Amino acid sequence: MARRWLITGCSSGLGLALAEAVAAAGDTVLATARKPATLEELRERHPDRVLTTALDVRDQAQVTGAVALAEDRLGGIDVLVNNAGYGLFGAVEEVGDQELRDQLETLVVGPWRLVRAVLPGMRERGSGHIVNVSSIAGRMGLPGLGAYVTGKYALEGMTQTLAAEVAAFGIRVTAVEPGGFATHYGTSVNESARRLDAYRELVDPMLATMRQMEDLPEIGRPADFAERVLRIVAAEEAPVRIPIGSDAYTYLAQVEEAARTELATARALTEHP
Repeated sequence: MARRWLITGCSSGLGLALAEAVAAAGDTVLATARKPATLEELRERHPDRVLTTALDVRDQAQVTGAVALAEDRLGGIDVLVNNAGYGLFGAVEEVGDQELRDQLETLVVGPWRLVRAVLPGMRERGSGHIVNVSSIAGRMGLPGLGAYVTGKYALEGMTQTLAAEVAAFGIRVTAVEPGGFATHYGTSVNESARRLDAYRELVDPMLATMRQMEDLPEIGRPADFAERVLRIVAAEEAPVRIPIGSDAYTYLAQVEEAARTELATARALTEHP
């Protein structure tokens, strides 16, 4: 049975690859981006399966309009993919209040808006799947990426809570956690306006690595990410949080081991002898 998708952040990278894969698989999709002109080639390749519109997830009116368009033109939304996002680079001390608000508005508040908008229709139909594109940064701290990490941790918290709230309505919720993929994320990451010399030695190597990530031969391909998301949506059951990419499993296995060690140390410190 063909599914009807709404995907945010489709101008390039993971979102574009996913919209392409969805259409190629025979499903229909409302592909969205802040600048819909970036989606013209996608729509021309799949004129019967791809609908496009402008959507800035920070704009409530555009969110409402996009969901209404999908309900009207596609007949409903079976799968929402909250993919839109960007990265802010800066140590915690360097990031200003407005920079932090802007980062969280895109990574947390925007997806929350989309979820609120699609849930009435999904509840009425008794089915649906919400996929939030998180990151391995949603489970581990990364120097220089405090604002981004905070946003992804919050997104994962919302995802886990939402999954518990809507399961009884036949709605599934998943956070996918990509590792490294060949997208423009690293080259387009924004630097905080304030940079302090005290942190340069610690964080600048991370920024340099991110800027070069897209060109690494071993990096994941967006088409591989898209194939895995299609597999997850098609599966009858799946975990709420799913890493994507071999490097993601490597890093998160280390995170889980460190968490077990931390828990044991904390227990020894705080429990009565």
